[in-house]
Amino acid sequence: MSTPDLSGASVNPQANVYFDGKCISHSLTLADGRKASVGVILPSTLTFNTGAPEVMECVAGACEYRLPGSEQWLRSNPGERFSVPANSRFDIRVPEGVAAYHYICYFG
Repeated sequence: MSTPDLSGASVNPQANVYFDGKCISHSLTLADGRKASVGVILPSTLTFNTGAPEVMECVAGACEYRLPGSEQWLRSNPGERFSVPANSRFDIRVPEGVAAYHYICYFG
């Protein structure tokens, strides 16, 4: 898997901590002005709300996710992406005993 190119990005050094520390991320502004975050999700099952469309890219570890309107859990492995529509919500889980899910989330 190739490393995502984040050259020229500016990083907010203050962490975003969600769900009692089960999800920790840092906000980025990419060189072209797009917004993103890089983070990690520890073993848990979480529900996220979206404002803008999001693309979740797995950097390391793995997760399972369930998109709006679906009952099916799908898996995301390193190098894979999945998209979430704007103004919706999705579930993501990292099972106990599995390495944390490291991700880049592109939005806006």
